[in-house]
Amino acid sequence: MKILAIGAHPDDVEFGAAPLLIKEADKGSKVKIVVCSLGEAGTSGTPQIRKKETRAAARLIGAELEFVDLGGDSHMASAPAGAFKLAEVIRKFKPDIVLAPSLTENQHPDHLAVAQMARNACRYARYGGLKELKKLPVHKVGALYFYASSAEWDKKPDILVDVSDLRARWEQVMLCHKSQMNTKQYVHLVFSKAAALGASMGAALAVGFYANDPVRVNNLSDLTLSSRNY
Repeated sequence: MKILAIGAHPDDVEFGAAPLLIKEADKGSKVKIVVCSLGEAGTSGTPQIRKKETRAAARLIGAELEFVDLGGDSHMASAPAGAFKLAEVIRKFKPDIVLAPSLTENQHPDHLAVAQMARNACRYARYGGLKELKKLPVHKVGALYFYASSAEWDKKPDILVDVSDLRARWEQVMLCHKSQMNTKQYVHLVFSKAAALGASMGAALAVGFYANDPVRVNNLSDLTLSSRNY
């Protein structure tokens, strides 16, 4: 499969979805990360440093990397122009699955703006009559899922992925963003959340995702794993 993971800033995808991407890359899926700013408004780290950190993290994940300018850190707003840029990436890469930041309002405003534009881009990518995208063939995304930021605790995920065996590799990926560790203990924050999600289903670590659409199966018996632990 092809999986496209979209983040508003350097480190968003790594904190929220890296172990899933590592698992997919290990099994042969083609993974691409799109970062929509260089963290220009951040307290620590320059855009040049953060770009270098992001490239190092993508190499550890095993992912292709592309930077797409959607207005700059803390200046993003959901608009057709930005969604068209992401739809262009979708038409070129042709992903089966798209991952985007969650649609929760109480978080960094850029996350919500990118989530909305990514959702719209998945629709625009399949519309044949858009003049802004005419030069590329249409593409229909199979599934859209949202990942949570490290600060989100108050919403139960629709899907849990056991990543217990990836703690060391996930930590390596997050530590690529050394400049951001001066601001918060992000690794501790992320692992605390992953441990809580893991404990809820009887595992050491888990990451959660929200489904944009109902999950489709042929039979309920196709779902062989359970997260029920109470």
